[in-house]
Amino acid sequence: MQAPPHRSSPACRPPVSSAILLQEVPLALDFAKVLGALAAFFEREGFRYAAVGAFGLHAYGLTRATLDLDLAVESEAQPVLVAFLESLGYETIHRSSGYSNHVHLLPDLGRVDLVYVSGETSRLMFAGRGTTLDVGGCRVPVPRPEHLAAMKIHAMKNDPSRTLQELADLQFLLRLPGIDEAEIRGYFEGAGLLERYLEIKRLG
Repeated sequence: MQAPPHRSSPACRPPVSSAILLQEVPLALDFAKVLGALAAFFEREGFRYAAVGAFGLHAYGLTRATLDLDLAVESEAQPVLVAFLESLGYETIHRSSGYSNHVHLLPDLGRVDLVYVSGETSRLMFAGRGTTLDVGGCRVPVPRPEHLAAMKIHAMKNDPSRTLQELADLQFLLRLPGIDEAEIRGYFEGAGLLERYLEIKRLG
């Protein structure tokens, strides 16, 4: 079982063989530059975070073009994190207790989307075994695939227009070796979307 980085551990370090290397993805956003700034912030302030969304999926082998950086962060980080991003020139285009979205006029700084987690969700996400994604010497923690699936199910429930893309991602996650299908099925059931899970299983 791989433990998440301790709060005192350096956020950025030279690439190591155990981390998955992000390379040759044609994106305008400079992920290494943005993550370098954010990782230094999280280390300094003592907040835990993890890559999610398309960026997190890349750590498990699914690569597709994306124009933004998605991170899950402890909820208590929101006030100082939003202020930090705005000090870098980002505009906050949406902010609620669970989410915030930030865009920058410079293409290499691009867009940062944040999901805020707390309580049991936070404990499970940051304490569970996952993997790391190496980006320009920054080892970015990535949650267990089951937790990525849970977030996608939640997103699909809240925004049905995302159903097709989320189902494709969920189908990929369910095919990963060693995935806990019963856990993921439970997330579908809890969201009232069991039929979607059965649909994926029918497709094989």
